[in-house]
Amino acid sequence: MLQAEKWVVMNFENAIRGARNAMNSWDRSDSYYDPAGRFVLGANDLKLARQLARAGSDHRKFLRQVFVSVDITAPLYWWKEFDTYKVGTVACSTSTMHKLHARPLTREDFSHDRLSAAATVQLDSLIAFLEAERQAYVQTKDPLHWHNLIQLLPSSYRQLRTVSCNYEVLINMYAARKNHKLPEWQTLCGMFKDLPYAAELILLGEEVP
Repeated sequence: MLQAEKWVVMNFENAIRGARNAMNSWDRSDSYYDPAGRFVLGANDLKLARQLARAGSDHRKFLRQVFVSVDITAPLYWWKEFDTYKVGTVACSTSTMHKLHARPLTREDFSHDRLSAAATVQLDSLIAFLEAERQAYVQTKDPLHWHNLIQLLPSSYRQLRTVSCNYEVLINMYAARKNHKLPEWQTLCGMFKDLPYAAELILLGEEVP
């Protein structure tokens, strides 16, 4: 179970200008802003961007300057894999340390969409215990209850993080994770296809259904 929302892509104008620095070819730039205020890559600039993107990481440095921000809610077991992508990413998360006990725990706080019936019963039992420990901690402030809560919290617990990265990071994620056995990766990579110039600059020419 993964949700990604509040996508923002920015800095295309500066990135494509920088892409032309190597050959001093700024006079060939033909990008513009449309009436709605959106930045549009012109035919010349898009051709250059596509060529550099396909030429490899050393040549597409400008894509590291196309910035992306998104709110992702996903289980902790998925976030452990996301943390592989440390270079070029920043993620500010909600705090289990300070806020885990702030409200009741329910099944919807955990990824459970692929559990068997028997496993769902076990999860519900654990949630009931964790909720009792949460209530006991709120009432008594006894750290024993808080430690029971935090140390038994399963990796299916869903956490929100606001993530900042760039198109180069998305290229690497897509190439490595688009067919991953975790559906959360498939869901996120599928969303990349809706970003500006994704076919040319993230999927690198792969056909978009």
